Amino acid sequence: MIKVAYLNLLWIGFTIVGLGLFGLFPATVAMFAIVQKWLQNEPVDRIFQSFWKTYKKEFISLNKFGLFFIVIGYILVYDFMFVYKNMDKLQLLFPVLLFLTICYMVTLLYFFPVYTQFEMKFFQYIKQSFLIGASSLLETILIFTACMLLGIIINLIPGIIPLFTGSVLAVAITWCSNKALYKIKGKKKSITYQLK
Repeated sequence: MIKVAYLNLLWIGFTIVGLGLFGLFPATVAMFAIVQKWLQNEPVDRIFQSFWKTYKKEFISLNKFGLFFIVIGYILVYDFMFVYKNMDKLQLLFPVLLFLTICYMVTLLYFFPVYTQFEMKFFQYIKQSFLIGASSLLETILIFTACMLLGIIINLIPGIIPLFTGSVLAVAITWCSNKALYKIKGKKKSITYQLK
């Protein structure tokens, strides 16, 4: 638990060092990369050095993805606000927006474990993240449940935010996404990815 708390502090610290938005995606992927090694029983002797190496190496690339997800997220929020203000005229668009938002969230949640495990082109990451999440209903439900449970716990015990938020969620998401990937690989052995 001490390592998980330390990793969470690194995640928060490097997000701040990267001026918030610019540091968020590199710090999150660095956190997921370490969690992935833990779950695969790979040794991580120096957490700080491993975190910093990934953060520095992927900084520019991940900010491109960060910009993509932020822009799409902004558009969805803006559309929701617009439809809400004009619900009498645009109520039929609400289910469509809700569906697109769920697709967006699924893609975002699976993006981080996918990015840490595979070498792909820009939009392949987006496509595969969505397809894996959409084709793994049980694992996706488990991830959303973990997110909700963490939200409830934070509401009850806000003091855990600096120690057990991002890193705990990263463990849950990575564990579930690994299960989803193993199932998919078992069904589609002909599909191969170039591992990082």
